[in-house]
Amino acid sequence: MSTTPDNRALRARAAIVGAATYGCGEAPGMDDMTLLVRAAHAAVADAGLTMQDIDGLCTASASATMWPMPVVEHLGINPSYVDGTMLGGSSFVAHLLPAMRALEAGQCTAVLVCYGSAQRSATFGRSQVVASRRFLDPQPYEYPYEPLLPVSAYALAASRHMHQFGTTRRQLAEVAVAARAWAGKNPEAFLRDPLTIDEVLGARMVSDPLSVRDCCLVTDGGGAFVLVRADRARDLPRPPVYVLGTATAVWNRQISAMHDLTRTAATQSGAQAYAMAGLGARDMDMVQLYDAFTINTLLFLEDLGFCAKGEGGAFVEGGAIAPGGRLAVNTNGGGLSCVHPGMYGIFALIEAVRQLRGEGGERQLARARTALVHANGGTLSSQATAVLGTADAL
Repeated sequence: MSTTPDNRALRARAAIVGAATYGCGEAPGMDDMTLLVRAAHAAVADAGLTMQDIDGLCTASASATMWPMPVVEHLGINPSYVDGTMLGGSSFVAHLLPAMRALEAGQCTAVLVCYGSAQRSATFGRSQVVASRRFLDPQPYEYPYEPLLPVSAYALAASRHMHQFGTTRRQLAEVAVAARAWAGKNPEAFLRDPLTIDEVLGARMVSDPLSVRDCCLVTDGGGAFVLVRADRARDLPRPPVYVLGTATAVWNRQISAMHDLTRTAATQSGAQAYAMAGLGARDMDMVQLYDAFTINTLLFLEDLGFCAKGEGGAFVEGGAIAPGGRLAVNTNGGGLSCVHPGMYGIFALIEAVRQLRGEGGERQLARARTALVHANGGTLSSQATAVLGTADAL
């Protein structure tokens, strides 16, 4: 008997009708909640709604275990549906399917998914968050050895990929250079100066084989989007972006618990999202991936079917995922060059929405009917995939 869920009945039954970011980069004087609230209000306004129309809430934070409750207070809402599931950076893509089910069941009519983090500017910043995880998120087989997490975990995966498939540091550098080229076209991106492969290779080593340019940014930022039923979306001012397929998969928490360091649960979440959408990798006009580290992009391109396992390095060579390449990947600049306030998944989804609505400005793709969004949490721990599309993709 197959254990694959059949969610095809939910295909395109819900649509994203509002999306916004706020304070991306540096937001001195602001805290996590302020960034979340401002992004939330902007997304709700973008949808043509008011906060009183919001009766569903999905949110998560690395710094608070009961985060949805103060969010409810600050937004002044009374939701009949609340989801505070915390899966790391994949949370906000993982929230999609439960929210769609709640909308379909009539439990709510408009779901706000929101996040904010002042990780760069706040007094309680990245180092404190990492230290607190030893108590809030114990990993008994890793923490006693004091690895530089999360980067050392991803460096382990990168080393294995290089050993097993012959992947090179130069190929990893291609990912960072492509992300920076996209960021150069995005006025919201934190780092926009040109970047070369030699500069990546010559950058300070953080955890071999990953240099500082193989690692994501540490920024501030808030992001939010609004999800409603498709029949209601048609009456709202923004072009609907339909959720054609989505799925989440978790195989492990600790990197040391992975059975294969080069194969992630994205193989499962991606296959299920494609099945729900009735589409495949070849049908995607763009790919928005959680690129916390350059190895992520290679792993997810492979696991999501854009190339065979072990061929990710060769696939990205020669600017193949940069502007003008064969596949548009992370068109905002990604977590490597645009924004990364602790958890990036919601920003990948918002970039897909902007592209599908034709709001990409200088980086706007000529063909933008479908998008693959993939988010990662922990240390290659949780994986959440979504296939989005315009009305032309229905």
